[in-house]
Amino acid sequence: MVLSLVSCGKAEQTQSPQGVGSDENAQIEKKQEDSVDTSWDDIVNKGKFVMGLDDEFAPMGFRDEQGNLVGFDIDLAKAVAEVLGVEVEFKPIAWSAKEMELSSKKIDCIWNGFTITEERKKQVLFTEPYLSSDQVIVVKKGSSIAKKEDLIGKNVGLQKDSSSFNALSKQEEIMNGLASLKEYETNVEVLLDLGAGRIDAAVMDEVFARYYITDNNLDYVVLDESLDSEDYGIGFRLGDEAFKNKVEEALDTLRKNGKMDEIMKKWFGV
Repeated sequence: MVLSLVSCGKAEQTQSPQGVGSDENAQIEKKQEDSVDTSWDDIVNKGKFVMGLDDEFAPMGFRDEQGNLVGFDIDLAKAVAEVLGVEVEFKPIAWSAKEMELSSKKIDCIWNGFTITEERKKQVLFTEPYLSSDQVIVVKKGSSIAKKEDLIGKNVGLQKDSSSFNALSKQEEIMNGLASLKEYETNVEVLLDLGAGRIDAAVMDEVFARYYITDNNLDYVVLDESLDSEDYGIGFRLGDEAFKNKVEEALDTLRKNGKMDEIMKKWFGV
């Protein structure tokens, strides 16, 4: 490595009879060893990567009637793992604790309709976007809420630590005019409270809203007007460039061989 050569040269110039230079050189070499990106080698050695997800975020990742994890991201991750020659382990996590789960190495990546934002980039290394969605408003049929401005004076619910909060925050006048804002651990809980009348409207990802409402035959309406558009990416620890690059290469392979289109058609009909 070039850095090792530079550091070694510097250490020789500052070496003293007391051996201080040697100690400094050893410390520098240790720091360099610690900073070497072994993320992909670590995955290969384990033979698998652990994917953190919200297991109630249909159709990206959720449980079927038999309790099996299914969804678009589940199928895509399995396909990526096959290309990479490793296994994938799915680990449901609290979405509000996803960055902590990642940094503490309990998971190797966050992959489940994970919206790319500038704020999240401070803690997470993202792939290029692989899917786009919108943040939408969901209400019960017959609601007086027909556009985003109608949220003023209403009780609104959304998932904790989600991009839904960011989308709503961009609408300052509306955000400041809400009667209340209630945060939940999952989008399913948000919709349950909407049905029970404890909130007047919900803000969430369109892909989840439309799939869940249709699949459960709910009397809810997704407003045509969106609050914000967003891109989904896969999140890795800062510095795990090697692992991220391998996953991006695998995704590119799946785009070229038609597998990604096949998965898209299965879950979205397109």
